[in-house]
Amino acid sequence: MLSFEEATARLQAAGQTHVLRFWSELSGEEKDVFLDELSQLDPEELSQHCRAAAEAASRASGEGERLDTHMEPVAAEFIGSVCKSDKETLKQWDDEGILQIAENRVAVLLLAGGQGTRLGVSYPKGMYNVGLPSGKTLYQIQAERIQKVQELANEKNGSKCTVPWYIMTSEFTLEPTEKFFKENGYFGLDPSNVIMFEQRMIPAVSFDGKIILEKKNKIAMAPDGNGGLYRALVDNNVLEDMEKRGVQYVHVYCVDNILVKLADPVFIGFCVSKGADCGAKVVEKAYPAEPVGVVCRVDGIYQVVEYSELKPEMAEQRHPGGELVYSSGNICNHFFTRDFLQEVAQKFQGQLKQHVAIKKVPFVDEEGSLVKPTKPNGIKMEKFVFDVFQFSKKFVAFEVLREEEFSPLKNADGAPVDTPTTVRRSLLAQHYRWAVQAGANFLDEHGNPITPKLRTAQDVDPPAICEISPLVSYFGEGLDKVLKQKSLKSPFLLNVNNAKSLLPNS
Repeated sequence: MLSFEEATARLQAAGQTHVLRFWSELSGEEKDVFLDELSQLDPEELSQHCRAAAEAASRASGEGERLDTHMEPVAAEFIGSVCKSDKETLKQWDDEGILQIAENRVAVLLLAGGQGTRLGVSYPKGMYNVGLPSGKTLYQIQAERIQKVQELANEKNGSKCTVPWYIMTSEFTLEPTEKFFKENGYFGLDPSNVIMFEQRMIPAVSFDGKIILEKKNKIAMAPDGNGGLYRALVDNNVLEDMEKRGVQYVHVYCVDNILVKLADPVFIGFCVSKGADCGAKVVEKAYPAEPVGVVCRVDGIYQVVEYSELKPEMAEQRHPGGELVYSSGNICNHFFTRDFLQEVAQKFQGQLKQHVAIKKVPFVDEEGSLVKPTKPNGIKMEKFVFDVFQFSKKFVAFEVLREEEFSPLKNADGAPVDTPTTVRRSLLAQHYRWAVQAGANFLDEHGNPITPKLRTAQDVDPPAICEISPLVSYFGEGLDKVLKQKSLKSPFLLNVNNAKSLLPNS
């Protein structure tokens, strides 16, 4: 640990000695805690960070840089599609993906460093219960999908395989996430195959380039964005762990998407068959001005262009058939080879663009009183996971159906989109479709038949409430054996136990 004199010298070198102004008021224990935090800050990096944050904030405007004139959509030969491919092609990709999983070459990596602030909770978003009949949290749903895809690979290839689950947390989310998994027995997974690691925290900075104090002995820190993944892979020896396990392909995703297909065999099979080192799942934009980034090329280089960087006339461009030219909406769902991650971590992570987020950052004033600002007062710098597309030698995009694979949880109920209610409806509507397609019939509480309806509006519940455990079906497969010609009373929960009882001759 640093001495007080060493800490002072470091802070002087970075122009940040103001953070020690309450030193004489601290207890011995508080001083030790503060020195431990300060010892983790490199003075040169700190100086660069504070200067860059202040400069970036002064340049920031609501418009953002316009990239329209340099843009072009992803070429058709580099796009795969669930909806535009024939069944035989999809089966080939699925078989390839299942083979890679069966041979222990596939891992999943969860980005879970953010807090549930917008959701209105004080715990990690993965612990959230959206109100499903089963009461399952996002973490449990995802853990069970991993178990099921392992089981499918085992059955198809006659061998026992493992899909390791790497979970990138932050200072805010590591301890509660570890505790939650332990309390729930890792949801049936082997704890040795659930690897949690922390991303870096970086100081929040005022508009004049000064570190913000959160307490008298604590700097206001924030995760360095999901693009902090590449530094964290090195800091925590994660790539070495992957190499020891024989992992060659990594599926990276965000915690908040309730419909995510972890280790999706079709996506992995498509990327592997194309020889890609980097891939992105995309969904068709719902409308031209939808606030999602667009996967495209800028000056021949693949990247995500934020909606704020697009002029309306560019966003509204359409092909002769009526489809949007820039329709590939980014959903933070990516494929990487381990070799590509290694190259980015070793050569390129320092080149990633720093994005500015202007935030309300609680701070202590000159008297040492805690202030919760009513307007933005600080700068948090973050990197984005998708900013590595530019370094790819073979990039591909893969289009999936939004209603089947993308429904993020971001806001508390009351907001128009991406709430507990909307994601619950998305999952239940999907499971209802699966059940009807498998030949099930639904009855209401009085035993009267419910008219089947495969399409429902996003703002209403499906005709019947049906939840299917991922341990029974990963993505709708195998349900005809269990549900064909069965009459089910809504609400209906299909789990491993009652699935066995519904099988013929059971």
